[in-house]
Amino acid sequence: VEMNGEPSAVRETRERIVREHMETESRHDFHATVATFSHPRYEIMPTGEVHDGPAQVAAILNESHIAFPDFRIETLALHHSDDAVIAEVQFHGTQTGAWRGLPATHRVVRYRMCNLFVFEGTNLVCERVYFDLLTVLRQVGIGRDPTSLAGRVATAFNHPIVVGRAFLRRLRSGSGRG
Repeated sequence: VEMNGEPSAVRETRERIVREHMETESRHDFHATVATFSHPRYEIMPTGEVHDGPAQVAAILNESHIAFPDFRIETLALHHSDDAVIAEVQFHGTQTGAWRGLPATHRVVRYRMCNLFVFEGTNLVCERVYFDLLTVLRQVGIGRDPTSLAGRVATAFNHPIVVGRAFLRRLRSGSGRG
C-alpha cells in the first residue's frame, strides 16, 4: 500500500524513527536521540542556528536540559510528506537553569512547535524546528506583547530611533505627504 506516493514500509519506518527520537528526547536520553539520525543536524528556525554533527546536536539538547530539566515534548499530530515527517508538538518545561544568557526565572513554559524531520529514504538527516520565540520569551517573563501597553512602552524605550522614525512617517503620511 502506498500513501502520498511512498511505500507504507518507508512511512512506517520514518514514523517509528520520529517517535523514538521524540521519546528519547523527552526521557533526556540524548545519546539515544542523537543515534536516531544518520547524520545529526538541528536547524532552529526562529534564531537561524544550525547545529551540525553529533557533538553540536548533543550540546543543544544538553543546553535545553540544563535550562528546563523537567522538559518533555508532547506529540499532538504527525503528518507525512515525500521527504519528511512533520510533527506538531507541545513543549512543556520549567526554566530552573540558565537559558541563552537568561538566569533561571522558575517559570513554566508551554508552547507549540512544528518540527520537520527531514529524511533521505529512511535516514533521518535533519530536524528543522519552528516555534514562536516571542511566546517563549513572554512565558519566561522577559518578552512583552508589542500590542499591549507594557509592550509599547518597552518598545519605545528599547528602540527610540526606530519608533521615532515610524511616528514621523505616520505623521507625514497623515498630512498627505508620502
